[in-house]
Amino acid sequence: MLLRGVLLVAQALQLSGALDLAAGSCPFEEGTCGFDSVFEFLPWILNEEGHYVYMDASFAKQGEKAVLLSSELQTEEWSCLRLVYQITASSGSLSEPSQLNLYVRYEDESFDRLLWSAKEPSDSWLIASLDLQNSSKNFKILIEGILGKGNTASVALFEIKMTTGYCIECDFEENHLCGFVNRWNPNVNWFVGGGIIRNSHSVLPQDHTFQSEVGHYMYVDSVYVKHFQEVAQLISPMTTAPMSGCLSFYYQLQQDNDNVFALYTRDTAGLYEELWKVGSPGNAAWNLAEVEFSAPYPMEVIFEVAFNGPKGGYVALDDISFSPVHCQNQTELPFSAMKASCDFEEDLCNFYQDKEGPGWTRVKVKPNMYRTGDHTTGLGYYLLANTKFTSQPGYIGRLYGPSLPGNLQYCLRFHYAIYGFLKMSDTLAVYIFEENHVVQEKIWSVLESPRGVWLQAEITFKKPMPIKVVFMSLCKSFWDCGLVALDDITVQLGSCWSPESLPRAPGECTFDHDECAFTQEKRNWSSWHRRRGETPTSYTGPKGDHTTGVGYYMYIEASHMVYGQKARLLSRPLRGVPGKHCLTFFYHMYGAGTGLLSVYLKKEKDSAESLLWRRRGEQSVSWLQAPIEYSCTQPHQIIFEATRGMSIRSDIAIDDVKFQAGPCAEMEDTTQQSSGYSEDLNEIEY
Repeated sequence: MLLRGVLLVAQALQLSGALDLAAGSCPFEEGTCGFDSVFEFLPWILNEEGHYVYMDASFAKQGEKAVLLSSELQTEEWSCLRLVYQITASSGSLSEPSQLNLYVRYEDESFDRLLWSAKEPSDSWLIASLDLQNSSKNFKILIEGILGKGNTASVALFEIKMTTGYCIECDFEENHLCGFVNRWNPNVNWFVGGGIIRNSHSVLPQDHTFQSEVGHYMYVDSVYVKHFQEVAQLISPMTTAPMSGCLSFYYQLQQDNDNVFALYTRDTAGLYEELWKVGSPGNAAWNLAEVEFSAPYPMEVIFEVAFNGPKGGYVALDDISFSPVHCQNQTELPFSAMKASCDFEEDLCNFYQDKEGPGWTRVKVKPNMYRTGDHTTGLGYYLLANTKFTSQPGYIGRLYGPSLPGNLQYCLRFHYAIYGFLKMSDTLAVYIFEENHVVQEKIWSVLESPRGVWLQAEITFKKPMPIKVVFMSLCKSFWDCGLVALDDITVQLGSCWSPESLPRAPGECTFDHDECAFTQEKRNWSSWHRRRGETPTSYTGPKGDHTTGVGYYMYIEASHMVYGQKARLLSRPLRGVPGKHCLTFFYHMYGAGTGLLSVYLKKEKDSAESLLWRRRGEQSVSWLQAPIEYSCTQPHQIIFEATRGMSIRSDIAIDDVKFQAGPCAEMEDTTQQSSGYSEDLNEIEY
């Protein structure tokens, strides 16, 4: 049921070197090259004449899956994985299209990591380019097709190819052009030059790769321009892994032309940044350009030619390459956003204050109904402004972060809680200070929020100059002065919101969008429920979720259950792998009649369940973190079981479940409270 002519397309797309395939590659000519269909699902069908594998409505129903698994692979060097694929849809069923997903399965992880996903129908083949960072860990590639609605729906995979190098590199010698695409303009476009093609009125050069008519390159020619100020753009694949170094390419343009040839980056939010512009035409031969390039978050590289006058001529481009070594032997290390993050468990990290004496104080409290514990673990440290030691009318506490380089986009996230103020507006604000502190700009402030709940704030910003982030707390008057708490500050490169962001890995679940891959043995009033905000019964349950304060969590509503009744939440099946696993989650057990929360391990085909962890009765008014370390070499599931206590005030909740490979390094169960008084004057425990 694939589109007519797909065989011709597939034949045209066979990549060079098919006879000498690298591991993880397959043109699907005569077989699947070590890629095997997983028997628990439908098989991928190899077309009788070769050239592609597919699943369609002739043998599959809507929602059914076909899964293809590679042999064991290793990328000791940076690699690029390219897929040539097609998704077709029936007319009138675009709301429920087919889907193609690509996962990476590491040898030491019990779950698969989603690397890429697509569900956009197309009348022709498409190319996906995915960067795979070098790693010593073995892995497998898992390709999953899910059939959509309609009797002509299909998913086809024409080719998969893994090569050493970066996805933004290209010599333009292969038919797929390394995934580079021309932004269509009815008047002027990039074309493939070289070979035996001579469709331009201009005298074009030989390519740079082979220095002969055999090779190919990309070019733009003014003979096709109908209007001045026309723009032609050649766009690279989107980077999918952080990279920083030297981007080089060869270019050639005619003398005395009126073109402007420039190189830009564009992120997922559509923001452009100019990296390079040709200064002079150079000589008539190929010229080498080297440009410092940093892609800490997904972005495209765009080669743009603008025609600004009657003497246009041509611009040619060839042999784009990348090196992780900086241009001209520069040794400057790329900026690490980790230096601007802090959970305050050990100290203030790289944050500091601008005045003598404690303005922001690092504290550790025992939670009660009037104050919560820290956000990180429930019983750790956080920062508190306007404490009884510093509270006074007109008090201002400033907390400075480390210097952040300019011309980078940042996502700042932090958690805060407000207590005691009559008017909450501007009790906490975030400013950006230039390095010289002359110019400052407010980028966020509290307007109104629930009191005593840890809430998450997200701010995206980008400035041309180096700056510092400053957290400012204000005590307005003697009659209106409360407490401001701050915890878990993180800085990441890129936008906080990306339209192309992928779902969280199956090993993580915040319950903010759905129940992830968790299932329940039964669904009724006495099962687990997904909820946001407070639970209906007073003096039990959380005031908000742990992730953001305004998101969702899973809980049992005790008023709908009887004493001793159980609710069970099951994880998706997990693979058995050697070594230790670490399961962490946050739980909330507050209420006079709180019952029992247990975590079990259930092995496949084994009716018995092993108890991994258990807590009984009221634990805290705060969310607490629980780390569980276990080993299992067989396929298994994790089960969260909540048992209703003696009264209706026995709601139990969980949030932020995360599975990780390896032991729970340096993590302690937060239910084991420590005692004592800190000797550090900047650390107060009360």
